[in-house]
Amino acid sequence: MTTNNKIRNFSIIAHIDHGKSTLSDRLIQECEGLTDREMKEQLLDNMDIERERGITIKAQSVRLNYNAKDGETYEFNFIDTPGHVDFAYEVNRALAACEGSLLVVDASQGVEAQTLANVYHAMDNDHEIIPVLNKVDLPAADVDRVKRQIEDVIGIDTSNALEVSAKTGLGIPAVLEAIVEQLPAPKVEPENPLKALIIDGWYDSYLGIIVLVRVFDGSIKKGDQIRMMSSKTATSYRVEKVGCYTPKMEEVDSIESGEVGFIITGMKNLSECNIGDTITTEKNGTEEPLKGFKPSIPVVFSSIFPVDASDYPQLKEAVAKLSLNDSSFDYETENSPALGFGYRCGFLGLLHMEIIQERLQREFNLDLITTAPSVAYKLHMTNGEEKMIHNPADLPDVMKIKTMDEPWIKATIMVPDEYLGGVLSLCTERRGVQLDLTYVGSRAMAVYRLPLNEIVFDFYDRLKSVSKGYASFDYEMDGFEEGDLVKVSVLVNEENVEALSFMSHRSQAEARGRAICAKLKDLIPRHMFKIPLQAAIGGKIIARETIAAFRKDVKAKCYGGDISRKRKLLEKQKKGKKKMRLFGNVEIPQKAFIEALKTGDGNTNN
Repeated sequence: MTTNNKIRNFSIIAHIDHGKSTLSDRLIQECEGLTDREMKEQLLDNMDIERERGITIKAQSVRLNYNAKDGETYEFNFIDTPGHVDFAYEVNRALAACEGSLLVVDASQGVEAQTLANVYHAMDNDHEIIPVLNKVDLPAADVDRVKRQIEDVIGIDTSNALEVSAKTGLGIPAVLEAIVEQLPAPKVEPENPLKALIIDGWYDSYLGIIVLVRVFDGSIKKGDQIRMMSSKTATSYRVEKVGCYTPKMEEVDSIESGEVGFIITGMKNLSECNIGDTITTEKNGTEEPLKGFKPSIPVVFSSIFPVDASDYPQLKEAVAKLSLNDSSFDYETENSPALGFGYRCGFLGLLHMEIIQERLQREFNLDLITTAPSVAYKLHMTNGEEKMIHNPADLPDVMKIKTMDEPWIKATIMVPDEYLGGVLSLCTERRGVQLDLTYVGSRAMAVYRLPLNEIVFDFYDRLKSVSKGYASFDYEMDGFEEGDLVKVSVLVNEENVEALSFMSHRSQAEARGRAICAKLKDLIPRHMFKIPLQAAIGGKIIARETIAAFRKDVKAKCYGGDISRKRKLLEKQKKGKKKMRLFGNVEIPQKAFIEALKTGDGNTNN
């Protein structure tokens, strides 16, 4: 096995908002990937949402040519990755295509939870890691403290750590030289049959599916006949175009062993190319696929319905197109008696869910109703069968269920000492079990096991609130565990509204039921008749609120006279209201479906 000494494949990893995208801009500028006129801030963040929120959602690959001080020209293939925990899948895919990583740490903030998570992913992939301390020009920067933190918490030697300011360009040449000197070149087998890893794929309305690949053995060129190794069909595809992003889309003659680039085959359906699959040639291909990486597993589930039922065809088309650009987004059709036709969707987390909803509304001009997010539960039935349910509406008769398991997570929370008490109280309130508590200087690192159901809604907001924004949070799935779980149904005017039903631990069901009824009372407008709002477990009502009816003053025309006259008019009105309640429809506004379940105001155990 040989090495291609002129190639460096690396990824940029960091916690959210530590300056990855700005550093990427400076590297592109320094290597003259674009002219000054073509440059713009956050160049690799293509979506409007990414720019507005200041976050990276999709990992982006760029190829640059760098003229090093030793007189040689090196080819850099680098991938800018997201920092938020919901997009850890994007990070894993990027790391599988590289041999090294730049670990970017904010010199004023220090090591955060996602910094730890990303660096551990890089270590799992046997990466050479270069620590880069960013934002050293800020008055609050404390380089020595952050270096000690990196050594104490992560265990990486910081004697060769680079001090940079991506905003001003300070120290960028040193970063490029460190990439050449410290990161390993890829090991290649150009004579072996083609073996390429599919890192990503997205849909282009003109070109079809664009597949991003890292070639490990052999090479890909225009005209090659290729196939996907895990595909059950024997379909092969002719390569129509090969190229790379510089960051402009640029066609090349071939993608050689050790390089990253894209191929276009005219494929129209992303399901034909599985992310993590191995590509080889149709004839004389390899028999041994690459290791790949674990598929994304959705952990949060929610239903999406159009406000206007006639918009369903547009929603159907929009969801299909969006899934082509985001392979970690799962969906299946659903029919609700209250809301009509829609989709049950699986997401990697709450931010992922929020981004998908916003993209559907922005890019496809859809008005949507979204049900409360829930998680997957494992049911052990009395007949020995095992079932997974993602929707509380699908829960079978409780008499047929032996036990119910809920998913748990292992959470790492990093927080300054002064806010630790509030964070520990929050975790205990959410049924958390403390595994570890360590201190690094004036910061504490708490490791907790928590039920996923307790964190999917507003845990992150509450955590930021109790820590004044200083706490950072990262989690990984930690299996299933039996729990005393119940389904809480919400009845409006004595009719069950499945879109508002939710699963809860029995100890917290009553408090959550009361909170939701109280919230609905404020959200649902008054009608001409009285509306009871109830929360129930099976046939047992656990909470109730009543929305009073509008009333006309029927006694206004009575001036004095016998009381029986007034009583007669009131009785007549009462009968009319009763009859109206039997036939009247309750209008539940769209915002009620999501707002009603935001009950985490600190007084309840949401």
